[in-house]
Amino acid sequence: MRLLLDTHILLWALSEPGRLPSAVGEALEAPENRVFFSAASIWEIAIKRALNRPDLAAEPELVRSAALGTGFEELPVSGLHALRVRRLPHLHRDPFDRLLIAQAQTEPLVLMSDDPQVARYELNLWRV
Repeated sequence: MRLLLDTHILLWALSEPGRLPSAVGEALEAPENRVFFSAASIWEIAIKRALNRPDLAAEPELVRSAALGTGFEELPVSGLHALRVRRLPHLHRDPFDRLLIAQAQTEPLVLMSDDPQVARYELNLWRV
């Protein structure tokens, strides 16, 4: 299975794995699965850190380094992903989530998220 982690799932997997259901942890560790994180997630973390958002204390450089060290694969943002965003219905206002949805649809990947707004889109979703 090819999995794409929503930003909060990425953060939990790296720093609070106990927050994830055991089936998710098993899927992330299964050698037959490829686990991706998006460059958009690192961008989101960087922006929120620059704004000193109290809900996000993670350093983007450390998150990226830890994700790569864990064996997760970085998914760059391509022009095709950006173009796909335009065709998404306006069900969710978060630009980072919209880009992750577009990436999951384009590649295709199973998006792991616990965001109920993401579930409103047509995509392969693993609802955490």
